[in-house]
Amino acid sequence: MNPRAVWMASACIFAGATVASAEVVAPDKVMMEDMMVSKSLTGQAGSAEAGRKTFASRKLGNCLACHANADMKAELFHGQVGPPLDGVAGRYEEPQLRAILIDSKKVLGGQTIMPSFYRVINDQRTQEKFHNKTILSAEQIEDIIAYLKTLKE
Repeated sequence: MNPRAVWMASACIFAGATVASAEVVAPDKVMMEDMMVSKSLTGQAGSAEAGRKTFASRKLGNCLACHANADMKAELFHGQVGPPLDGVAGRYEEPQLRAILIDSKKVLGGQTIMPSFYRVINDQRTQEKFHNKTILSAEQIEDIIAYLKTLKE
């Protein structure tokens, strides 16, 4: 086998192993400072396309239930409980968006009805099947952030 091909194959395998070894930050290990979470939960940027799908999904993020979003005008039933998200990329920095999605109660206050999407909450109102689970995965959080960053005025 060509030595250059062996080197290239080894480099690709090593690079893949490096990417694959990026640890997902567990919900109880998230570091929030000044109401911001600076580091990605997955060690990499999310996919705006996947984030748009999660945002619109009534079974996942269900963000449209509370937030209007002109980018999704074809979707029905935009909510008016939360602020419209048009131009949100100009109002918040990425670490702020991440903190809000992870633990909205801590960032926005306990009175908010926005769920904390990346916290484990086990209380008397939590069904057993949801114990020790987050609403969204770390990857889905990063995907939604990537999508929100596309919403500019």
